[in-house]
Amino acid sequence: MTPDSANEKLPMSGVRVLDLATMLAAPFCGTILGEFGAEVIKVELRGGNSSRSFGTVTATGSSFIWLSEQRNKKCITLDLRKPEGKALAEQLIAQSDIVVENFMPGTLERWGLGYERLKEIKPDIILVRVTAYGQTGPYTDRPGFARVAHAFAGLSNLAGEPDGRPVIPGSTSLGDYITGLYAALGAMLSYVARERYGIGQQVDIGLYEGVFRMLDEMASVYAKTGFVRTRLGADTVNLVPHSHYECGDGKWVALACSNEEMWRRMATAMGREDMTHPDTYGHVSKRLAARDYINQVVGDFMRSKPRDEIIAHCLSFEVPIGPLYDVSDIFKDPQYEARGNLQKVEVPKEGTVVMPGVLPKLSQTPGRIKWAGPDIGAHNDEIYMGLLGLSREELDRLTQAGVI
Repeated sequence: MTPDSANEKLPMSGVRVLDLATMLAAPFCGTILGEFGAEVIKVELRGGNSSRSFGTVTATGSSFIWLSEQRNKKCITLDLRKPEGKALAEQLIAQSDIVVENFMPGTLERWGLGYERLKEIKPDIILVRVTAYGQTGPYTDRPGFARVAHAFAGLSNLAGEPDGRPVIPGSTSLGDYITGLYAALGAMLSYVARERYGIGQQVDIGLYEGVFRMLDEMASVYAKTGFVRTRLGADTVNLVPHSHYECGDGKWVALACSNEEMWRRMATAMGREDMTHPDTYGHVSKRLAARDYINQVVGDFMRSKPRDEIIAHCLSFEVPIGPLYDVSDIFKDPQYEARGNLQKVEVPKEGTVVMPGVLPKLSQTPGRIKWAGPDIGAHNDEIYMGLLGLSREELDRLTQAGVI
């Protein structure tokens, strides 16, 4: 059991994670585990992790990405490339359950800390490895980030207007977060397997793979029919109307008519029951063949009233519809508040910082945010002197030598 887990009712209490990773995808795996009780030890070089300065930086020099996405972690400094640093890493590995890394394939092996060595130190260790293209294949040595993953997975080619250039699906690191989720799932599945069968294993995921996995039927349809899905702007390939529409006040809504019943409700809400008959547009095949006309009819209706009136009217017919929000709208919406989707965290020197809440919501063992991403080396004394038993003199010597 980790020192702070004995009285906690959290599903990952008692699990120790050694987070060697940089930037976002692999560290997000550790963040999820830490939210549900794991003790996550974040290892950085003395200069700090690059994500400390990634994105928007606060007045005191911390990035909001760091504060939010490295929350609940215990930060230590360590240079794994130095012999004494490697020796300390081995001591930490011996007392850990899961190790997370995202170095280029072969890097840990060059440092003498590859999976085979980790198994010698702790036979049932779980090693989570996140790279651009995975540990195998002809592209394994290529670098990559979320933007490259979106493109390689086929997602970026689906985003944008049909006659425009492909765009990134929102200015976000979506691929990093998807990969981090899959990495956390792999870590937890591996931990369950270890508890059942007494085995450790590697979790291997490339940045593009999680994105590709979420592109629904695209691969199966192409393999069977040769159909290549392309950009449709706000529309979707198999459904009409299923898009974004501007309302009378210039605000936008998202409409989802995902089956014939939803279309019947929408047509009724518009007063166009005639469009639900089998000989008109009652079947999706006929609506797809008349995509532009259907979008025109729906678009004209949406522009007939302000957004809030349109939403209220459609919801009265149980039509799936909602507003297109920017972040300022999100902060005003009562649903976000009621669900705790925005959590306030008190941060030393920063004051109150708002960040996304913990997911998923568990009824009996919910996760929590204990603290935001800490300062460089904030937990050196606790980990080196407490967990590893180093003396103050030894810790000072290693610090002066640049090992810690």
